[in-house]
Amino acid sequence: MATPDPLVDGATVLLFMLVVTVAAFFFGKYLGRVYSGSLSRGIPGRIERGIYRLIGTNPDQESGWRQYAKDMLLFSAMGFTVLFFILLLQGLLPLNPMGVPGFSLHSTLNIAVSFVTNTNWQVYSGEMAAGYLAQMAGFTVQNFLSAAMGIAVAIAVMRGITRRNTNRIGNFWVDMTRTILYVLLPVAFVAALVLASQGVIQNLDPYAVVTGGGQGLIAMGPVASQEAIKELGTNGGGFFNANAAHPYENPNPFTNLFEIFLILLIPASLPFTFGEICGSRREGAAIYAVMLILFLLAFTGLYLAELGGNPALPAIGVSGVPMEGKEVRFGLGGTALYAVATTATSCGAVNAMHDSFTPLAGMVSLLLILLGEVVFGGAGSGFYTYLAFIVVAVFIAGLMIGRTPEYLGKKMERREITMAVVVILVPTLLVLLFTGISLLVPAGAGAMLNPGPHGLTELIYAYASMANNNGSAFAGFDATSPFFTLTGALVMAIGRFVPAVAMLALAGSLAEKKTVPAGPGTLPTAAPAFVLWMLFVIVIVGVLTFFPLLTMGPVAEHFLMIGGT
Repeated sequence: MATPDPLVDGATVLLFMLVVTVAAFFFGKYLGRVYSGSLSRGIPGRIERGIYRLIGTNPDQESGWRQYAKDMLLFSAMGFTVLFFILLLQGLLPLNPMGVPGFSLHSTLNIAVSFVTNTNWQVYSGEMAAGYLAQMAGFTVQNFLSAAMGIAVAIAVMRGITRRNTNRIGNFWVDMTRTILYVLLPVAFVAALVLASQGVIQNLDPYAVVTGGGQGLIAMGPVASQEAIKELGTNGGGFFNANAAHPYENPNPFTNLFEIFLILLIPASLPFTFGEICGSRREGAAIYAVMLILFLLAFTGLYLAELGGNPALPAIGVSGVPMEGKEVRFGLGGTALYAVATTATSCGAVNAMHDSFTPLAGMVSLLLILLGEVVFGGAGSGFYTYLAFIVVAVFIAGLMIGRTPEYLGKKMERREITMAVVVILVPTLLVLLFTGISLLVPAGAGAMLNPGPHGLTELIYAYASMANNNGSAFAGFDATSPFFTLTGALVMAIGRFVPAVAMLALAGSLAEKKTVPAGPGTLPTAAPAFVLWMLFVIVIVGVLTFFPLLTMGPVAEHFLMIGGT
């Protein structure tokens, strides 16, 4: 690998994020048209109406937040059930080139919950443990459905904030149908073609047997179709165990950037969609500005930490950036950008092993997850979590200036503040509680394959990733025991559905309110000052909450490293 050039890498990232910003602006406007129903005509419109007749829903009939939440939970339960039995019985199903049996009961539960919650935490080696049918009818289908669910909830929350004097926030089945039909399917189809053209494989061939110095297997399979929606839907589960570090998933620097673009596209577009729906593009731009600033700061921190490397290495004659656990074809810039993108969103796909990062670089990835993944965040889930932070931010600002907190003309009262706090604190409590429990039981200590602070970081990262539905992991952590598969399934389910229901409740409450005219004391939420205030609130909440864990984990490891230990 060539010696990294920080100026070239920095300029490349800035240019790349400019492209993302332009694409997000126009795609956000497109999403606004999708959910307004203005695209529901012609052949796509007939297909859409046919789907409504098939599932027995009236597209003109909207529901309140309770019914919307019930439909969401029911749909997720059905998806879980189908995926559970596909995985449990895959040894009896066709398209299984390795003849692999079904998963164990506790692993099946964990994996099914993982994909239904958009986490894609993997306690298995994809190419060796899952047949083609499980990969396609199980994982790929759920990649579409779980991503669509998150986006649908985000759109419902947008409606709740912008509507007034109504208890209706939309129709879950309509939002899901439009998301899949007009957003995920067409973009994923084009993305799969692009990836296939670059060498990402797409076939149903048996595994290739190679000889020479022994016998081995080269895995085949329908990779491009899964890779496209894996990134676009911020799912992250890889066809291969090596995920996007595998050349069949991510062959070259172009596909590396293209996959990062797919990861960011929908999360970066939703703030602009919100601007379209609320009738104020400045509000959407202000939200995007906060996300972009935090993203660039995170990239800078991770890049510089990796560029500095381990000071003990030059002393023994080793120069250059440490490349253990990384792919030389992507370089430091491509590796750092991918790591930040996948943890800033709730994607979880990786093109390097985060376990191999320097302590502070690993801390950046961990902190992005611990912040609730609002730095763009997951497909839909990141945006509605960010809105919870907005509610908290205007509440704190209201206390400081002695005025009832307001956002877009809606007063934020006890119910809204409570729901916002639930959204922010539930993943936090899950991480702290289950990290503490794991440290007290033998199964927890035995899973940390590295001693000291690094092992603690591995454990924190695991529960942070599951609670915030990210799915990436420090590679040195063994989460395959029943203790971790079962507690992990519980953490992923609570971390996904409790905040989603709480945000729907918040949206329903706001939809019933009337708007209050802006006055002299109204806080301008689209102003640069509020952008700075949001940056402060997000960072302070995240850093102060997890300061003890970060200190005992990556910070302690950093000082041990520079001390030569």
